[in-house]
Amino acid sequence: MRGFVNKLRTLKRDDAGATLVEFAIVAPVLILMIMGILDVGHRIYATAILQGSVQKASRDASLDDGAANASAIDTRVKNLMLPVLQAEPISTFNFTRRNYSNFSDVSQPEDFTDTNNDGDCNNGEPYDDVNGNDSWDADRGVSGQGNAKDAVLYTVRVTYPRLFPMAGLIGLPQEETIEASTVVRNQPFGEQSARGGIKNCT
Repeated sequence: MRGFVNKLRTLKRDDAGATLVEFAIVAPVLILMIMGILDVGHRIYATAILQGSVQKASRDASLDDGAANASAIDTRVKNLMLPVLQAEPISTFNFTRRNYSNFSDVSQPEDFTDTNNDGDCNNGEPYDDVNGNDSWDADRGVSGQGNAKDAVLYTVRVTYPRLFPMAGLIGLPQEETIEASTVVRNQPFGEQSARGGIKNCT
């Protein structure tokens, strides 16, 4: 019995395996932190690459043949992103172009006279149909690259799967979405087209 008690005392003083136990407790938290840092870093890097490629693409699209080469320009953006993200259909790309008569019109609503002070364009109130579509809009822009001297808002939205599957453990979606946009003016390769006119709301 005395030998057994002595062995227990010896075992109690022995801390040879303590490091392994401590590591087993700390390791999951450490691994999650490392994966989170890598995931955030990858998002920042992908966003920077996307922003640079969007700026280059928008400058190319502002040339005289930009509208005709829109598909090829969008494909170049995808190709620039391939070293960072997986190709379609794993990653999805959404390209939009909206053109305006000048920079101050970008993402602005069409002007209207609110005669009944209800905040809506209705009941025959006059409005400036800047985009010429015969209805009042909260955005003055027209879809597409536009014509000479138009300001163009070029936006690319990319959705891709996260690098690590740990996002679900903390309630985050498994897909990440990044977006980049820029506004450029088309080159003066011709005269700027006239837009819209005063009309009445329905």
